[in-house]
Amino acid sequence: MPTHWASAVGAAAAVCSMSSFLPQIAKIVRERDATAVSLRMYLVTVAGFSAWVVYGLMIGSWPVAASNAVCLVLSGLILALKWRLSAAEAGRAR
Repeated sequence: MPTHWASAVGAAAAVCSMSSFLPQIAKIVRERDATAVSLRMYLVTVAGFSAWVVYGLMIGSWPVAASNAVCLVLSGLILALKWRLSAAEAGRAR
């Protein structure tokens, strides 16, 4: 199989992975509510994307490193919003 097909599939996969976080971010920001977001899941997700970035750099694959760096930033944003909104909710409950 020609390598351009593999590159096209890889690019499509990267775009899907990166864009998959955007609806969740938009929903959290719009509703100012992250109670449905699993803290543990996003901790593991951020750790996984961190490892993928390091792996991509170690093997010299900028597509792996770059796409996972974008996913890391977006999943980290969801995690930060979860913490921030949870802390705000805890402050209101007092």
